[in-house]
Amino acid sequence: MKNSQELIDLLNLEKVDGSVFKGFSVTIGSPNVFGGQVLAQALHAATNTVEENRYVHSLHSYFLEAGKLNEPIFYHVSKLRNGGSFSTRRVTAKQGDTVIFIMAASFHRIEESFEHQIEMPNEIRGPEDLLSWEEMAEKFEDFIPESTKYFLTLDRPISFKPVYPRNPLQPKNLPPTDFVWFKLKGDVPEVSKQLKQQILTYISDYNVLNSAFNPNAKNFSFRNTRTASLDHSMWFYRDFDFDDWMLFSAESPSTFGARGFVRGNIFTRKGKLIASFAQEGLMRPMK
Repeated sequence: MKNSQELIDLLNLEKVDGSVFKGFSVTIGSPNVFGGQVLAQALHAATNTVEENRYVHSLHSYFLEAGKLNEPIFYHVSKLRNGGSFSTRRVTAKQGDTVIFIMAASFHRIEESFEHQIEMPNEIRGPEDLLSWEEMAEKFEDFIPESTKYFLTLDRPISFKPVYPRNPLQPKNLPPTDFVWFKLKGDVPEVSKQLKQQILTYISDYNVLNSAFNPNAKNFSFRNTRTASLDHSMWFYRDFDFDDWMLFSAESPSTFGARGFVRGNIFTRKGKLIASFAQEGLMRPMK
């Protein structure tokens, strides 16, 4: 995928019947299906079974098995509740007879009430002062490993600019935080609020475990550690547009027992808090 339209096409599932949807996969460099893709496609399936004036406000999910890239994924939606203000759905994702993922999502009609939000971190550099993954690969191509270069230059519909990029040649332990600016590539068509939430869900699984790796960066690498997303939750707040850079802000309170926990927030360039996320991931050293 090279642009936002190709990502939108990936998320638009084929309807098999009223509650079953079929999706396909595109690699992001891993031999398995990207977790963010399954999250976003499952949300797309659930969204298509609720009233148009209700929007997802939270989702909670578990990754059960690694998805196979060359097999379709079938998303089975169960309608658990339709209340006066909220609707709840359960999504089960299968490949063949194997359940690879489950999700519960709650949808809410728009209401006016009290309001507040935390402030966006303001002591970090803006995206204009930073290099994207592709620019880093080009600038340091003579020094970085081929595997790193392949990952940084793989076609993807999102541009990422880490605020504190790591040096793979001189790894050092860092604080358990991470800040990454991101932006969709290409011209972004006008899309519904529901589709914007699905695209943001796809993006939210990128970079998410970095803050858990940072305190042990001297010893950690993807070559000596088995990693995988175990679960993923999101909470959606204010509406937004993909017309500018957004900030992914994450912190890891704890890593223990081969699991790392990360929580964080997503802000617009102007500091509007649009979503929060949490994930626990496998971080198992390979013997």
